[in-house]
Amino acid sequence: MVNHYETIIGGRTLSLETGQLAEQADGAVLARYGDTMVLATAVATDTPREGVDFFPLTVDYEERLYAAGKIPGAFQRREGRPSESAILTCRLTDRPLRPLFPKGFRNDVQIIVTALSSDQENEPDILTIVAASAATSISDIPFYGPVAAVRIGYVDGQFVVNPLASQMAQSRLDLKVAGTREAIMMVECGADSLSEDLMLEALELAHRELQPIIDLQEKMMAEVGKAKRAYTVFQPSEAARQAVEAFLADKLAAALNQEGKTERERLLDELQASLAAQFQGAYPEAEVQAVFDEAMKRQVRSNILQKSLRPDGRDLTTVRPISCAVGLLPRTHGSGLFTRGQTQVLTIATLGSVADEQKLDTLSLLERKRYMHHYNMPPFATGEARPLRGPGRREIGHGALAERAILPVIPDEEAFPYTIRLVSEVLSSNGSTSMAAVCGSTLALMDAGVPIKAPVGGVAMGLVMGDDGRYAVLTDIQGIEDALGDMDFKVAGTADGITALQMDIKIKGITTAVMQKALAQAREGRLFILRQMLNAIDKARPELSPFAPRIVRLKINPEKIGTVIGPGGKMIRSIQEEFKVDIEVEDDGTVTIATEPNGDADKASERIRALTEDVEVGKIYLAKVVRLESFGVFVEVLPGKDALVRLGDLAEYRVNRAEDAVKMGDEIMVMVTEIDSQGRVNASRRAVLEGAPLGRAPVSSDRRPPRRPEPPRGGPPRRSPDYRQERPATRPPRPSPGAPERRPRPPEHPFGKKW
Repeated sequence: MVNHYETIIGGRTLSLETGQLAEQADGAVLARYGDTMVLATAVATDTPREGVDFFPLTVDYEERLYAAGKIPGAFQRREGRPSESAILTCRLTDRPLRPLFPKGFRNDVQIIVTALSSDQENEPDILTIVAASAATSISDIPFYGPVAAVRIGYVDGQFVVNPLASQMAQSRLDLKVAGTREAIMMVECGADSLSEDLMLEALELAHRELQPIIDLQEKMMAEVGKAKRAYTVFQPSEAARQAVEAFLADKLAAALNQEGKTERERLLDELQASLAAQFQGAYPEAEVQAVFDEAMKRQVRSNILQKSLRPDGRDLTTVRPISCAVGLLPRTHGSGLFTRGQTQVLTIATLGSVADEQKLDTLSLLERKRYMHHYNMPPFATGEARPLRGPGRREIGHGALAERAILPVIPDEEAFPYTIRLVSEVLSSNGSTSMAAVCGSTLALMDAGVPIKAPVGGVAMGLVMGDDGRYAVLTDIQGIEDALGDMDFKVAGTADGITALQMDIKIKGITTAVMQKALAQAREGRLFILRQMLNAIDKARPELSPFAPRIVRLKINPEKIGTVIGPGGKMIRSIQEEFKVDIEVEDDGTVTIATEPNGDADKASERIRALTEDVEVGKIYLAKVVRLESFGVFVEVLPGKDALVRLGDLAEYRVNRAEDAVKMGDEIMVMVTEIDSQGRVNASRRAVLEGAPLGRAPVSSDRRPPRRPEPPRGGPPRRSPDYRQERPATRPPRPSPGAPERRPRPPEHPFGKKW
């Protein structure tokens, strides 16, 4: 039996359907919004995974290009490794769902969402969260849902709920919010320097818009939901708990309260080793470790809530010591080193041409990217030794967050026609490496000479919630506070406002009041960090690196594109080889010329302008003599375009032969005087020598009276039968007797004076 449910969100119908597809999954829901459809399935194993101390949840998003009527561009013509956008959708779906599974639940759970149809206007990412929540909620898997999600845009000063992809081009805000009926669970945001007050207003609107979607899922659960299965939760014995806590006593506090991460971890490792030796054989190792972890978490949180004291001795709002440096790498186009406490990131900027843009093969309307940010975190950054692999989901997510934070300040392509790639190398990690990557990116861009609109800084905020309702918001959290706290809230922006937000929580949501305090405290921390960064470099360098390519962009008539390319690409290849440049020609007539330091983009652009320029009457050209004739000379005013300069226009004096004034290969200044109906061009050197005004054709060099009209060829016209009636009534007077007879002058030579 098919069960169908629907509601209206953002003026369009959101529908959820179950009972027709994937019947063997524990839960399956087909979600539709507009013509975008996704299928979500949830399956859990019957028994818990042995030997793990975490919840083994896997969320996968299958981006099928057939959904938008596309064939994959890969050689195999099928989908392979998930794209970056697919991985980000996986993370977006995982983050609000994970905190809502029972604590201690160790069964493997896999949620798979497959994009089946895409209208490329209603993005599938928000629909994926809703479908995954609905599939899990109606299954027998223990889950404290449901969860709903919406996107909020800001177009023309107004908030828009679930804006279309075409509307997002004009939106200053891309805010994705997921939450339960009571609180917000996840925030992912990119913004164009919006204020904290406006952001809070958008968050409140988003939470209100979640309610109808939650109502819809609760209705599904009541009508078709399965009873939740029983499960076992691992708990240490009371005897093990008492024994371990008695052994730790004051030892744990002494090990935790250390300013440096390295020393703290050394002392904790020694304490764990002595603990294991003390209770070896008495209690299971897993129970001893569980009690140790609980005691450490309780100790850190108690100090923060009751004493406002953090493990490294800071108060709640202090930022760790910061140092910044630029220009460290001599051959790169730009580099910036940002160090905050024991977190250190080196970011490198590389500039390229249009040909270096990233081509996208996704369901999105976006087909290329000219600005990219990549994030790498090798194992030595945390003092570990493990095999190196490609970037994982965490690295891709952190890189995308830093990319989104910097995107609003990247100059427009018209003002800065370069492809920009930033790579952030994490050299040391102790919390908030993604925000360090944002700061390093700003330093590297300014060092590279990229005219960014404003510097961007970032800070990570933490939260500790007490059982009695008390809470503490922490500025610039370190690794241990991230691991043992309840929230990781990253805020990046300029001095004027926010450019990116990301919030991950481990509890069942937070209220807008907590978020308001976190945003206000984050602004203070961000402004402090920006001031430290500007001490190293306060604006973009006026010149690019000498090792960066030089790019010249010009616009030509689209009808002249063929002239630039030439037969079989012969012309464009010859220009590229002669001037050592790369040339990209777009359909609208935009020509981009990129060159390395040994090339000459300016001369290449002059050649292209000459190829595509139209000859103008009254304009002066430096022309080359290409042919000598008895009646004048032909000169090349533009590549492939010749003009005739008659003998009388070659000089200020009388010229009988062209060879007396010029010779083959000479370059002379000429002014175009005429373009006849057949497109033939006449020019004058004499006009330039005599100083004729620019833009005004000079008087003809022929000083004799105008020529008489030539007699028509083929003899006189035939008389009509009524020629007598057509004759004039009076004859012209005859010449007086004795006057000399006037003979008609012979016709002039067609090229000018008689020769």
